[in-house]
Amino acid sequence: MKGSKVFVTTTASLIALCVAGAAQAQTQPEATADKPKADPSAEEIIVTGVRASILGALNTRKNNVQIVDSIVSEDVGKLPDNNVVEALQRVTGIQITDRASGEAQTVTIRGLPDAVTTLNGINVFTSSGQSFALQDIPANLVKAVNVYKTRAADQLETGLAGQIDVRTRRPFDFDGFAVSGQIRGTYDEIAKTYNPSGALLISDRWETGIGEIGLLVNASYTKAKYRTESATAGALVPFATENPPTGSGFSPLERIFPGNNNENWEPGLDAGLPTASGSTLNIKGVDVPYYLSRDAVFSSDLYGERKRPAFNVALQWAPNSSSVYTAEMFYTGFRGSTYNSLMFSFVDWWGNPGDFEVYDGTNIIKSRTVDDVYGFNSGDYTKTSTDSYIYHLNGQWDVGDGDGKITGDLSYQTSTYKTAFIAMRTFRVADQITADFNAGGGIPSYHFSDDSLLTDPSVWTVGELYDNAGRDQGNAVTGQLDGYYDFHDGFFRKVKAGLRVDDRKASSYIRTQDAVALGQNMTTLGDAAYFTNSSFFSGAGDVPRSWVNVKGSWLYNNADTVRSLYGLPTSDELSLGKTFNIEEVTMSAYLMADAQVSIFGNPLDIEAGVRYVNVDTNYDFYDRYDNFAQTTVSTGSAKFLPSFTLRYEVTPSVRLRFNYGETLRRPAFTDINPTYSLTGDLTNLGYGSGSAGTATLQPTHSKNYDLALEWYFERNSALTVTGFRREISGLVVPISSYEYIPNNGISAGATDYFSITRPANASNGVLKGVEVGLTYFPTYLPSVLDGLGFQGSLTVLDSNQSIPETDELGNITGYTQSAFFNVSKLSYNATLAYERGPIGARLSYVWRQAFLHNNEARLFANPIGVWYKSSGYLDFQLTADIKDGIALTFDARNLTKEMQQSYYKYGSAGGAQTDNLQTALVPRTFAIGARFTFQ
Repeated sequence: MKGSKVFVTTTASLIALCVAGAAQAQTQPEATADKPKADPSAEEIIVTGVRASILGALNTRKNNVQIVDSIVSEDVGKLPDNNVVEALQRVTGIQITDRASGEAQTVTIRGLPDAVTTLNGINVFTSSGQSFALQDIPANLVKAVNVYKTRAADQLETGLAGQIDVRTRRPFDFDGFAVSGQIRGTYDEIAKTYNPSGALLISDRWETGIGEIGLLVNASYTKAKYRTESATAGALVPFATENPPTGSGFSPLERIFPGNNNENWEPGLDAGLPTASGSTLNIKGVDVPYYLSRDAVFSSDLYGERKRPAFNVALQWAPNSSSVYTAEMFYTGFRGSTYNSLMFSFVDWWGNPGDFEVYDGTNIIKSRTVDDVYGFNSGDYTKTSTDSYIYHLNGQWDVGDGDGKITGDLSYQTSTYKTAFIAMRTFRVADQITADFNAGGGIPSYHFSDDSLLTDPSVWTVGELYDNAGRDQGNAVTGQLDGYYDFHDGFFRKVKAGLRVDDRKASSYIRTQDAVALGQNMTTLGDAAYFTNSSFFSGAGDVPRSWVNVKGSWLYNNADTVRSLYGLPTSDELSLGKTFNIEEVTMSAYLMADAQVSIFGNPLDIEAGVRYVNVDTNYDFYDRYDNFAQTTVSTGSAKFLPSFTLRYEVTPSVRLRFNYGETLRRPAFTDINPTYSLTGDLTNLGYGSGSAGTATLQPTHSKNYDLALEWYFERNSALTVTGFRREISGLVVPISSYEYIPNNGISAGATDYFSITRPANASNGVLKGVEVGLTYFPTYLPSVLDGLGFQGSLTVLDSNQSIPETDELGNITGYTQSAFFNVSKLSYNATLAYERGPIGARLSYVWRQAFLHNNEARLFANPIGVWYKSSGYLDFQLTADIKDGIALTFDARNLTKEMQQSYYKYGSAGGAQTDNLQTALVPRTFAIGARFTFQ
């Protein structure tokens, strides 16, 4: 493979240089922390408690050439959040989503989701993905989290959003022996569970005959049982009116399906079908008036459990004052299981129309009653696990009387993700359903005339079975060599260069099988197979509170018995088939220089550089619908990425920064896998759906501009304003086409026709905005108010990208414009912090405006853009030191019981009132804990 010889030679050299350790693979402002007993700089603010955490982050930004916002643990084990994602929500420009599972999960920086994730400066990933699951890093293990919003040539080239670097502790961070631990119990109001977590750190350092040696061991374990409840009004599809025209062939209120080749209407339109009263569809030459109504309502009652073990071990050795070696091993694990008890009912039978109500001035049905409706329950059980290991060696050597430094890194990491899913449906025909698709506040209401039968297994028939599993694996060997020389005086202050070689491998395996309805009564499964929930959505919406379903754990534990009932192969006959195998070799090199000039007597710092990146990738794809036939594709790319930063000290308290840099977003490995993943026609549309990758996808490229003004008006306070612009080309967007795929082996919803969605570099866009941050700890407050401070930020974003319009064959016929996904135009966070004597407290509020979250599957009518409603979350933390080194903690999250809600919208079409979609309850949690630190 191209580049392999370079990789082997470089790796051999690095092994000779690096006898230990995990330090910075990129330039980091706190690199000197690895020197033994490093003295604090003159700029460092020595305070303790909650205030120390906030002010430590302030100093990181102040002293860095790049624009960096941080979260700093005020002391060992005292980052007051459950995981890294939750900690990030208070950083300027950060927005997080998807909280309904009891924790925050998705991070965007200034609206972009693809920040490159690093651990102690080393690029990390989860299984076959390009990023790391940050929520798997417990906050207990974290020393600091740095969010780099601008990039220099010595930083990784990937991640349009920026870089999130998680820092863990090393033994040389402490003066000597240190031990710290914490335990916490968290109560979840929805799940009504008490969830434990704990952490322990032990570190020491010794003077020996061969130099100073330090050893640190840090371990953490968290466990959580949660419950996620949601109620959803289905998609809007057309129905004939109560008086269809003669000759149209439609009965009153009959559902109008798309028809062969979508001859009746085109589903999946971005803006949807017209919603004005009296709108018509031309069907076989007849103008047919139509209503738009939800085809279904459904409720999801999901019970989950997650466990996260994690630990790291760090060994450091300083044989003399000019060198430090570090060896580190880091492990994060995840064990999860979810049981989703889903109750789904159609609301679209046309034989007996029933009563209905239409929103004024529209053709949208608000509520309706229909008879003899088909519905099903589905018991879905999923089990997942992740194991990620990172082994890292580093050496740092001072050269030239300390004027220069050489840093060598060698790392190996491996990550495996496993999943298993099994689901059984049961179905019945109910006498009648009455549904109000928005009974108030975006929440649907529905009931059956025989709600009491929902918990009676004798009225349910055993339906389809879905059974699949998968395994993703990834590993990488990475070597890097960096060096710099500091001239101190003159125009050129520092020159730095480096080389990085990364050999990344990833593979994915899958198996899947399904079966048509079994047809026997549910009671034949036996009492052990039933689960009946209770108190669903209590106090939140008027929907059924309880229904019987197949028990998820019974399905999983008796999977072979269930498979035998359907005549499917059992576990001794099942095996995973490989879907892709990828090797990607990346070689990058950079050269950069720092300079300084004086303007009006004040220093102007200049940092400029260029990074060269060469990527060679070999793909092997295996088509599971064609006996795993293999296809091999090889691609390569090379690019120079310049960067340029100015930092001007206008006055000793005012700084002005400008940055220009270019970054890349590489395609996800799953997005370049061209083999099909298919789902049958489960909703009687006449065709199924599916997805496939595009092997020729290219990296997305961004040109980034940032301008920041910072006023450090007191030693403990600052006001920052940053304007930014991202010009992005080659954005990946989905393109759908109608395809004939025979002999596909699908049983449930068998069909030979599918709407296939593939990714394509078919969009360009611009993201721009302004962010304002304020940290203020006044020094003039009297008495008990002394120690009160504020930290907050406001972010205003504007985004626009071109969205291709296509015909049914996938050919691009034109373009429309859309906002970026997950970009709120306005968001802010505000934190009141208090630190006085033994008491430390923090009250935080995070709010973001409604935003486009994703596009619905293109199988439905009215608009496919799914928006999340505006939301705000209020959290509180309290710490009380009861003795030197011992403290009690109290945390409360989502005090206002905010819900997560979504709706359909595109431009002026749709909205939260007429097109509400899902309401999911977000738990309020309370945690009590204790921690100790002795050093």
